[in-house]
Amino acid sequence: MWREAAGQTFSGAGFQGPVTAAGLAAAEQQLGCRLPAELVSLLQETDGIMGHDGVDTVWPLQRIVEDNLRFWSDGSLASLYMPFGALIFFGDNGGGDQFAFVRTPPRPDVFVWQHEDDSRRWVARDLRGYLERALAEDGGDDWYQ
Repeated sequence: MWREAAGQTFSGAGFQGPVTAAGLAAAEQQLGCRLPAELVSLLQETDGIMGHDGVDTVWPLQRIVEDNLRFWSDGSLASLYMPFGALIFFGDNGGGDQFAFVRTPPRPDVFVWQHEDDSRRWVARDLRGYLERALAEDGGDDWYQ
């Protein structure tokens, strides 16, 4: 389902093998929270999606874990930005802006965190909408502007 949806939007999308149930369980244990259902469903088909210009439109599971743990615990980030604990990041635009689900309270909407000004804005109603917009042929890396 996810590979097909991404491939219909961008024929050059890159995919990996699926993540195992054990891998997902270990990731959720490391994170101390459940991953959003849509993200789990996608990861069960492919360990991330590579979009235009090799950008990780959806990160591999290991990066999701590593980057979120860093965002949630790095004191140097805490001194520069609003807290990240309510977000779970899963992708980026290749230029520093990151895409996330709201973790607390859980919701399917996707938001962008713009690193230049620490803003957080709604960009899509769900993961499918995010993929449609992020992988669109004419979207560019700032499609959410």
